Amino acid sequence: MAEDAKLIVDNKSFDYPVLSGSVGPEVVDIRKLYGQTGMFTYDPGFTSTASCESALTYIDGDEGVLLHRGYPIGQLAEHSNFMEVCYLLLNGELPSQLELGNFSYTISRHTMLHEQLMSFYKGFRRDAHPMAIMCGVVGALSAFYHDSTDIADPLHRRISSHRLIAKMPTIAAAAYKYALGQPFMYPDNSLSYTGNFMRMTFGVPAEPYEVHPVVEKALDRIFILHADHEQNASTSTVRLAGSSGANPFACIAAGIACLWGPAHGGANEAALNMLREIGTPERIPHYIERAKDKNDPFRLMGFGHRVYKNYDPRAAVMQKTVREVFAALKVTDPVFETALRLEELALSDPYFIEKKLFPNVDFYSGIILSAIGFPTTMFTALFALARTVGWVAQWNEMISDPHQKIGRPRQLYTGPAERDYVPLGQR
Repeated sequence: MAEDAKLIVDNKSFDYPVLSGSVGPEVVDIRKLYGQTGMFTYDPGFTSTASCESALTYIDGDEGVLLHRGYPIGQLAEHSNFMEVCYLLLNGELPSQLELGNFSYTISRHTMLHEQLMSFYKGFRRDAHPMAIMCGVVGALSAFYHDSTDIADPLHRRISSHRLIAKMPTIAAAAYKYALGQPFMYPDNSLSYTGNFMRMTFGVPAEPYEVHPVVEKALDRIFILHADHEQNASTSTVRLAGSSGANPFACIAAGIACLWGPAHGGANEAALNMLREIGTPERIPHYIERAKDKNDPFRLMGFGHRVYKNYDPRAAVMQKTVREVFAALKVTDPVFETALRLEELALSDPYFIEKKLFPNVDFYSGIILSAIGFPTTMFTALFALARTVGWVAQWNEMISDPHQKIGRPRQLYTGPAERDYVPLGQR
């Protein structure tokens, strides 16, 4: 550990402890800064601020590393399944076969929604965005499940965590069905978590639905890659809402609302739309030149990341998964060939290398979801479905933290100083 950090203000010296995590950069503990100096730090976007202590997920953006509880995301995506990753994030260790079986059984017994809750969907317009529906329905869960909203009770927290993970596929699938005017499909607990979601989304009561194993594996892998991503905007929103003591359903609804923003959860849809706009590989050089032009508003979506300054480790998994899905479904898509060529050209272009604009997970995930049959409006809803386990795990960790306080960022005030009120007739 480094020596204390020193801050000199008006010729007075103040010492602040330097804290070390298990891996990653050290941090300066400035909790006493205001009390000792009367000053705040100024950090728009909190890009240089650790807002909490967490043992869940670690990212090294410069090296392209993503670890869940210490396990590399590539290994989890290749060898694990989403239920196993859920257990890992919630409990800290990979489960034994018995533990995984019990956990999966528990989740499967919470998949149904209260029947009155299903009637909420009729209050939305048919063309309502799935994320609008998910915000409302998830927030409404607290009106139906009073027996798991006492955040001071560990049993309540565990039950509500299981309910959120289990019911999110049902909620998302129902939003999709509602837009189509098709009847809702009830869960089938004999299927896997991901297989059940596929059946509720694409199945109909009139005939049996057969889960395609390659597609099921691909979608399960997408869920794993989106399960958690450290203190991003939506996760920080969940933590901030939770710090007030709000019930878990309200906290996750807040996370969904934040994820809906196009700068956060909508990137895969934007990347797919960009690839469709480019159209064919021979048009790529023109669009690369446009991306370099500061006066042109066009941007290469799916490249670069707020944290990763290297190849996003999730993107490599997605590229392989695209090929598996296309081969299994026997489909060809010029968008995929355009994506491969665009990636190749961008990675060899000095401009993109200098600015460290590497493909991220959104570059390929939209192509896969489109090939499976999801409309672009469902992309962010699927992101929310997968990220729920991360939000829940982060929320549980925050509630259990003895140092947890209600979130209260400060500000650099630039408005008028104190002034006297002027009566209406004198203005």
